[in-house]
Amino acid sequence: MFQNITFNQVKRHENRKLTEISQFLKENDLDIDSSIDVFITITRNEKLIACGGLAKNVIKCVAISDSVRGEGLALKLATELVNLAYENNTTHLFIYTKTQNESLFHQCGFHTLATVPNIMVLMENSGCYLNRYISRLKKQRKEGTKIGSIVMNANPFTLGHRYLIEKAAKACDWLHLFVVKEDTSRFPYSARLELIEAGTKGIENLTIHKGSEYIISRATFPCYFIKDKAVVDNCYTEIDIKIFRQHIAPALGITHRFVGTEPFCKVTNKYNEDMRFWLETDTLSDPAIELVEYPRMVYNGTAVSASQVRRLLAKKDLAAIKPIVPEATYQYLENMLASGSTTTSTAVENSELVTGEL
Repeated sequence: MFQNITFNQVKRHENRKLTEISQFLKENDLDIDSSIDVFITITRNEKLIACGGLAKNVIKCVAISDSVRGEGLALKLATELVNLAYENNTTHLFIYTKTQNESLFHQCGFHTLATVPNIMVLMENSGCYLNRYISRLKKQRKEGTKIGSIVMNANPFTLGHRYLIEKAAKACDWLHLFVVKEDTSRFPYSARLELIEAGTKGIENLTIHKGSEYIISRATFPCYFIKDKAVVDNCYTEIDIKIFRQHIAPALGITHRFVGTEPFCKVTNKYNEDMRFWLETDTLSDPAIELVEYPRMVYNGTAVSASQVRRLLAKKDLAAIKPIVPEATYQYLENMLASGSTTTSTAVENSELVTGEL
């Protein structure tokens, strides 16, 4: 059935082959995703007819030439990608793909997590991973009539974050704080988690949840098959909040989600507006969750933000940083400057858009 077919692996440093893949993806109305570590390609008589990539544990950029559709190559390609991931000791896999590819990956053992109808679907390669995560959450459930939640990147943790958490905790019987896991920010996940834990000491009715793949990062959300950025943003919000509302919130009995107002960033402000719809709308089968927005903490007439801290850090202005961060954060930043690690890129400066909640 697969006559004259050759499978190859292409690494990200193989520029000539990547150029060929990029052109093939373009012909299939896809963009190449720069986060991909390795591609698997299928050629026939040295002509590229299919490809797919792996970015850590996410399958991306799957494309099949129209000329070979119906030959079973799509299933074979997906199987090869899964096998490659397993060889690299990566067993928990996700894929964002067009809705028309959903049945293909069902055949490969993937299960649907959330769908944006007629646009995209998020799937994982086994139903047991989500079930295990939800089981762990249920063990941390607290009783009460008002159970709150916050999703936070904290890049880095500021007194503004502390202010939001304190206000939310006072308004709730219990508060659950979820930390974004992906290392796509100026500060690594391990440091962000440590600073959050240090900065929230004394808040008794609080559970801090370590990062998981089910709290989705905007920074790693794919856009290679969606050309319109506005559509990408809408899809991100819908997928992110559907998983939260349909799986995470019921496990913990969450009734409210808290955010800070967004006076600076239009994208984040739009995210908050869209989040309200997906949390509070009655069109979903799960109980609605009330979104509560609190005004940002203000210092010297300016709303405190992590991006402000990063800009001051780039200027090595510790004196201006000190009044707007907890002591643990200040000590961490002081040590950074002492070690000479102060570089902040444009991509990092924009990384507060990871979740829309700062």
